[in-house]
Amino acid sequence: MPRLRYKEVVDQFAADIREGRLRPGTRLPTHRALAAREGLALVTASRVYAELHAMGLVSGETGRGTFVKETLPAGQGIDLPAWSADTVDLSFNNPSLPGQVDLLRAALRQLASAGDLEAVLRYHPHGGREHERATMADHLGSRGVAASARTTVLVSGAQHGLTATAMALLEPGDVVAVDALTYPGFKLTAEACRLELAPIPADGRGPDLGALEALCRRRRVRAVYMMPTLHNPLGWVMSLRRRRELVAIARQHGLVLIEDGAYAFLEESAPPPLAALAPEATVYVSGLSKSVATGLRVGMICAPSEWIPRLERAIRATTWTTPATMTAIACGWLEDGTVARLEAEKRRDATLRQRVVSDVLGHLKPVRHSASYFVWLPLPEEVRADAVANALLRERISVSTAHPFATSKHVPHAIRLALGSVRLDALRRALETVDKVVAEQAC
Repeated sequence: MPRLRYKEVVDQFAADIREGRLRPGTRLPTHRALAAREGLALVTASRVYAELHAMGLVSGETGRGTFVKETLPAGQGIDLPAWSADTVDLSFNNPSLPGQVDLLRAALRQLASAGDLEAVLRYHPHGGREHERATMADHLGSRGVAASARTTVLVSGAQHGLTATAMALLEPGDVVAVDALTYPGFKLTAEACRLELAPIPADGRGPDLGALEALCRRRRVRAVYMMPTLHNPLGWVMSLRRRRELVAIARQHGLVLIEDGAYAFLEESAPPPLAALAPEATVYVSGLSKSVATGLRVGMICAPSEWIPRLERAIRATTWTTPATMTAIACGWLEDGTVARLEAEKRRDATLRQRVVSDVLGHLKPVRHSASYFVWLPLPEEVRADAVANALLRERISVSTAHPFATSKHVPHAIRLALGSVRLDALRRALETVDKVVAEQAC
């Protein structure tokens, strides 16, 4: 049997299991029945089940048959898992630098001695107080976004900003064009808001805008969700030419551009953001989770002024307003230059981590940005991503497969490695284990 056909059978079973068409506990056909159904040799049918077993998707019980197992643990790129203390987490980024705890202590002391401490105990406007919005707008201005206090609102992190944007500007059933591999958090937002995601393929340098144009002619697309500056998980930075082409398509078809800038701080020489090229059609969403600390749940949205009231209502419906204490700390750090300093230090830190990736995994041709906190690792043709992820879990290393990032039916066999949650020495050892496991799976 040609290998392509054999792998298709493995992948179809895997997809049916992941997507719930084959539920945990389902008994699968016998090896002989599978061979007859698929036109395989009996030994090949046995190999199909052996690979599914290695991927952690099925279990064989002597005398009873082959059964579907529970899939990979929660947390494979979407839900934050409660890993044990001895697990090296390469599935989520929590970039932190030495001395940040001391910064927090100092900020809390300063806040405690402030004259308006009582203000943190009161309700604040849904989009933030005027001076807070102005501070966030100045920060966005440093990224090239033409923001002002009138066009900026505060949110509880970028994820909340994406959800508030979808609630405010989109309706259930709306079609949103997204990259075929995209940020899993937006997939969750789309699910919660009942949006239809239409995948756009990529060519290695960004989305295929010809495919987007064709989609807009064929379907009534309402919005586009993009990460033009440092795409997660592929790390690309869209060129100015492509950004202008995307803006032209958006204007022609009346699209809302949702621009995610969560990782944009890691690229110092990016072209102007979409929000600068098409401010009348763009919602720019960002936060301080990656540039400062993941526990500092303060983010920002910049949008056309006529959309701000709708965004404020969505904020009220979800959180009322950002927590006053965290907002005060965030604004203080923006105003005194702490955030800018942390961003510069994290760019250097991410670059060092990518050099470790080059040393250890360079021969596997990882896809990444030279100063990002993540790596996309396509696997050799004969290697299945679930098998690698399960083998690494047995080594106490967690990674994300491609499944949480995929918006199309085709899910590539690849893993995403988050680099920002472990020490550099521990990162090197973990990546060496990844290299070893991939090599073992290829044998």
